[in-house]
Amino acid sequence: MATKRKTGPKKAPRKKYRPLRAAFLKLTLLALLIGTVGFIVYGSYLDKTIRRKFDGKRWSIPAVVYARPLELYVDLALTPETLEEELQLGGYRREQAAKDPGGYERGGNVIRLVTRDFAFADGLEKSAAVTVSFSGQRIASIKRTDSGETLPLVRLDPARIGSFHPREHEDRILLARKDLPNLLVKTLIAVEDRHFYRHFGVDPLAVIRAMFANIRAGETVQGGSTLTQQLVKNFFLDNRRTLWRKINEAVMAVLLEMHYSKDEILTAYANEIFLGQDGGRAVHGFGLASQFYFRRDLADISPAQIALLVGLIKGPSYYDPRRHVDRCLQRRQAVLDMMLAEGVIDREAHKTALAVKIEEGDTFQSGFNRYPAFLALVRRHLDRDYHEEDLTTDGLKILTTLDPQVQMQVERELSKTLAALEKQGKRQDLEGAVVVSSREGGEILAVAGGRKPRDSGFNRALDAMRPIGSLIKPAVYLTALQNGYTLASPVQDVALTLDNEGGKKWRPANFDKKEHGRVPLYEALAHSYNLATVRTGMDIGVEKVAANVRLLGVDRDFPPLPSFLLGAAPMTPLEVSQMYQTLASGGFYLPQRVIGEVLTADNKLVKRYGLSVEQRFGPELVFLLNTALKKVVSEGTGRGLGAYLPDSLQAAGKTGTSDDLRDSWFVGFTGDRLGVVWIGCDDNKPTGLTGATGALVAWGNIMRSLHPQVLELAEPPGIEWGKADLRGFAQSGSEGRAELLLPFIAGSMPQGAERPSASPLVEKIEDAGASIFNTIRGWFR
Repeated sequence: MATKRKTGPKKAPRKKYRPLRAAFLKLTLLALLIGTVGFIVYGSYLDKTIRRKFDGKRWSIPAVVYARPLELYVDLALTPETLEEELQLGGYRREQAAKDPGGYERGGNVIRLVTRDFAFADGLEKSAAVTVSFSGQRIASIKRTDSGETLPLVRLDPARIGSFHPREHEDRILLARKDLPNLLVKTLIAVEDRHFYRHFGVDPLAVIRAMFANIRAGETVQGGSTLTQQLVKNFFLDNRRTLWRKINEAVMAVLLEMHYSKDEILTAYANEIFLGQDGGRAVHGFGLASQFYFRRDLADISPAQIALLVGLIKGPSYYDPRRHVDRCLQRRQAVLDMMLAEGVIDREAHKTALAVKIEEGDTFQSGFNRYPAFLALVRRHLDRDYHEEDLTTDGLKILTTLDPQVQMQVERELSKTLAALEKQGKRQDLEGAVVVSSREGGEILAVAGGRKPRDSGFNRALDAMRPIGSLIKPAVYLTALQNGYTLASPVQDVALTLDNEGGKKWRPANFDKKEHGRVPLYEALAHSYNLATVRTGMDIGVEKVAANVRLLGVDRDFPPLPSFLLGAAPMTPLEVSQMYQTLASGGFYLPQRVIGEVLTADNKLVKRYGLSVEQRFGPELVFLLNTALKKVVSEGTGRGLGAYLPDSLQAAGKTGTSDDLRDSWFVGFTGDRLGVVWIGCDDNKPTGLTGATGALVAWGNIMRSLHPQVLELAEPPGIEWGKADLRGFAQSGSEGRAELLLPFIAGSMPQGAERPSASPLVEKIEDAGASIFNTIRGWFR
């Protein structure tokens, strides 16, 4: 009989997978350890990144460029329309009743305005409410609006005309925490981050709330990012919508809050946030946005305007008040409703703000590179003294010499003249360039680089090297006067043949293809006789003429070829302007200036660009030459100017035409301004225009619009007058006159010349008071 085997309690089977679980646990712990270490290392990296950028220079602030400040005084030649135009250019607002800085109102011939604070090199010009009354085309009185006190002078804050940006073309006006209005701060928190002062950088409740709102709507209608996270995204990260970026954003937001106070973060956000686009310039921060949209300082904007700016955060382009008014109104209303719900404003303020219309921006002019041709010249001058980084990151303030009134007239009249010339059957692709400067000080007041003033392309005023034709002739005759010639000296206007470059024969000819025989020197210049000019230049030496051109201010060497005497050497309009500036200044070389002062961002003077004067030619020589240049206008090739300006203006000038009518030039000066005009085609083909039929017309239109002063040449010591006998000369240009009163350097008067009892200019000079010659002579004293 078999026996039953006894069995004990059943044992649990061995777990053969226990070693695997242990290994997995170890790997998991190791991975967690590595992950923790990695997170700490990466967090440390992010922490250093945050502190390095946030503790350093947070933004690259572009240098801001300003026009000259407009100074108002009694009897200034200015109309209400012109003042209003300049106020608009400077960002002033036309209002029913001007109360705040940057506002003005107009009633007929009276303009009331409130100027804005502006820090000049000589101190802060405080805001003031003033009333300006006009009579005719001049200022009749200037008074304080509140007290009626008469003011001798009011200096307006200058218009912002451009800025030099780093590559990202961002612009902003930096604000401190104290500059942020409380209403803006409360609105910002109510709309964008209600728990800003309670969370640690990330708001979990806001994330959950946004998630449920988006699920209910079936689309993304609400975000859960805090202000701190938005700042991190805009300041440190890009806009890619990835999980990794969101993780970085959250971590960096927490780190940012660990190191910096809420007020620091809020202020940085207010300066960083993108709020619009101004052409190629990105508008960042509430400070610049307030100026851009409302022409007001941030401290002066209304609840409705604050709501509009805060509403733009959601989509500056989508809610752009200039392009999408209805959308902007809806968004502004939504923000105002939130302001009411959160107790930021009361019902009365809410009702008032809802009724406010969106301000029209049609008359607003951008402050971003408004005059690119002039700004290009400013940049070239600054490049001599400053590094690129200085101009694009340090927020320098550049106060220039640009006169907005002159610049606007130059742009208008050049464009109108070119269009009129094209209608006359000339080329349909005419271009032009203009440079206008102050006759006494050499400040460049306006520059046009082409007929499209906002085009920042090829700058013809600075870079178009074109043959100047007869504009070279004053240099030829100035050299002749230095070498024994007088205005009455006989010169032969007869044909000749010369060897030019490469041994080629050169046979110059007059424009009318005629010879005029024996003529006085002043007539050869006034009527622009080519043959007489070449003969005179060859007699005195082409090298001497070229040397004088350099002394006049064209800092280049020219080959001393005979064709140089008729302007075959190319120059830019800017070089021509500098050359004639020396003549207009009575022989004193004044390097033309476009910059007055440079200030730091905190208004400390960096450099003042003062007047530099060097006497390069005797005043008596230049007086003789300028007398002849006045005859160019009164009886020579420039006499067509009489159709635009009265003869009593006594302007001086010179026409210039290059071969085959490719280039049309005119240079002239009045009592207060010097102007250079070039007209031609970019393909260098003939225009069908001479200097008198093209550039002179534009010059006349421009100067007529500027109401120029009479040109009264100051007679220097050492000049005597005599009646030159013209009977021995050909009568082609002297209109049959037997004699002509001309000035001579003492001791050089021709024999037989009759001396008048007194200089014909003495009384005029005494009546005119301080003249340009006396002014410059005073600089040396």
